[in-house]
Amino acid sequence: MSVLIVIPARYASVRYPGKALVPLHGATGQAKSLIQRSWDAAQAVNGVDRVVIATDDARIRTEAEGFGAEVVMTSSTCRNGTERCAEALDALGGGYDIVVNLQGDAPLTPHWFVEDLIAALTNHPTAEVATPVLRCDGRALAGFLEDRRAGRVGATTAVFGAEGKALFFSKEVIPYTTGNKWGDHDPTPVFHHVGVYAYRPSALAAYARWAPGPLEQLEGLEQLRFLERERPVQCVEVDARGQQFWELNNPEDVTRIEGILNELGMD
Repeated sequence: MSVLIVIPARYASVRYPGKALVPLHGATGQAKSLIQRSWDAAQAVNGVDRVVIATDDARIRTEAEGFGAEVVMTSSTCRNGTERCAEALDALGGGYDIVVNLQGDAPLTPHWFVEDLIAALTNHPTAEVATPVLRCDGRALAGFLEDRRAGRVGATTAVFGAEGKALFFSKEVIPYTTGNKWGDHDPTPVFHHVGVYAYRPSALAAYARWAPGPLEQLEGLEQLRFLERERPVQCVEVDARGQQFWELNNPEDVTRIEGILNELGMD
């Protein structure tokens, strides 16, 4: 199975403009941009044939080429990362069995998360889209709830059926847990949706032809387009192996991510 990783990145983020170029300091004090740290995360994944950054912004292109990344320029009309991945695949001429969307705001994505997705599509020939979910411990859930109380839109949560088929994704914390208490390291019934997708090229091409539905527009979550078209999304539960995971959604997340980089000893 030939595998392409696309890292979609735009400058005009609604919640945090320019975040792709925000410097993040590691354990040694070294600063690398968010897009470079996302590139580093992609490079660590085993079994991948090619990694590209897809953007419509010259500033991101300059930064990415400066650290040696391959860049594919895409149009400014792409409404989300999935559409940008579809356009990048077309620009490259196709030729891949699996396309992974490793979003440019998730530099802490462990390589085994992506490897598990690739394995899920490889081992299930009828599956078209796969995405990882991570069971929250009490510490992570407390962070999600703190963000919502403060009016910040933070992490996305997922609910799914017994066979792993997604039922819904939301920027609210679902299912409802208020009144329940868990210790920092206790497992909770809330699953963090990790912003990574693996697609069959046919599913990616179909997605690009569909108009956004009302749920996608209300939540601002691209994966809901598949569910609104009644196309299954396979949730793959992954194991963090004790590693904290966080995406950069708001300026406040910079400190959180830098703290985790320090905990992990990452330069």
